[in-house]
Amino acid sequence: MIREDTILPAGCSPECGGCADGWCTEESSISRKQSRAARALTRWEDRLGALLSVSGEKRFGYRGRTALSARWTPGEGWRFGMEGVRAQGAIKMRFLRPRPFVSLLGCPVHSPGVRRMLNLLAASLPPDEPEGSFPLAFVSISGAQCTLIFKVKEDPGDEWFFSSRGGMPPLSETMPAAGAEGIWIHLHPAAGVRLFAKGGWRLAWGKPRSADCRGLLYGPASFSQLIPELHGHSLNTAGEYLRPCPGDAVLDLYCGTGASMALWAAAGAAVMGIEAGGEAVDCARLNVPEAEVLRGTCADRLPQAEKFLLSVPRRRRMVYANPPRVGLEPPVREALAERLCPARLAYLSCSPGTLARDLAVLEKGGFTVERLIPYDFFPRTAAVEVLALLEGPEG
Repeated sequence: MIREDTILPAGCSPECGGCADGWCTEESSISRKQSRAARALTRWEDRLGALLSVSGEKRFGYRGRTALSARWTPGEGWRFGMEGVRAQGAIKMRFLRPRPFVSLLGCPVHSPGVRRMLNLLAASLPPDEPEGSFPLAFVSISGAQCTLIFKVKEDPGDEWFFSSRGGMPPLSETMPAAGAEGIWIHLHPAAGVRLFAKGGWRLAWGKPRSADCRGLLYGPASFSQLIPELHGHSLNTAGEYLRPCPGDAVLDLYCGTGASMALWAAAGAAVMGIEAGGEAVDCARLNVPEAEVLRGTCADRLPQAEKFLLSVPRRRRMVYANPPRVGLEPPVREALAERLCPARLAYLSCSPGTLARDLAVLEKGGFTVERLIPYDFFPRTAAVEVLALLEGPEG
């Protein structure tokens, strides 16, 4: 519940539900997240460390990746945001219909680059008049890659990108100055809960991939952690625990674009990564050419994973896992506990609840939970990530 005396940062709306802990003080939010992790991981509370977070201004302007609904109204023009979950006052109104549309053009959690791009688009895109003439449904920004998602099959073209409008220079001139390196058109008639489809992509301008602060390539639909300081700490901690070296085999489950694999490969270990997203796989292969990267679910790729890990002695087997919120797939949990039996396992979870479920299964298989380190990768939200370090079964 939002207290009536809460002072929201400039750019925040009391109807916005994007930051569940946005009304809290920094200390209160950190305490709440520590408690969430402790409640879910009570069984291992003696091994749970203190939440690692960032302070002050670092809790704002960090979100360089966002996906927002696009709305055109004659009086206000283009707005990019989300449906609100709160009405006026202190009561959450999650089930109120219709819910208010909250513009996030000035959101203080978005990075300056994201805010600049969104405001340029709002000022320069053609109007949707008559309705359906410019059927923009969503805007997705991933770092320097920007995607406009249209809920139609017919391509709207890109004349709007190179033409001046309303006294503004064309977007082809202003978006690069705001940090954009690639502008995509994505035609997805069923866009909604799932923003992206396999087909319907077209690069309208620029280059198809950009490099992050580590020099790793990513594309318009790539996922990446948003606070390098904290993500780097988690990767370094996992690396210090796994201690890969030449002769070791590291299986990297849900490997993304390869940030973790790059560390294992640099240490001289043999590396296999598994990832379901085609764009992420393409980037991972470019980022870590020494690694073998397989596309598919980790469950479907278990035969190759088993062959890879079982080719070395147990003491040489390492596993790093960074699954989505649903946690490890059941066949993957079973394989880790019953057949793969790595000497050490580092598991970065974005859900303490599913982590607790998976740890219980792994413990039954002989694993020992050594440490649990919670992270605040998404300040002002309810999310808390936990890095679990486990020693594998003996023998």
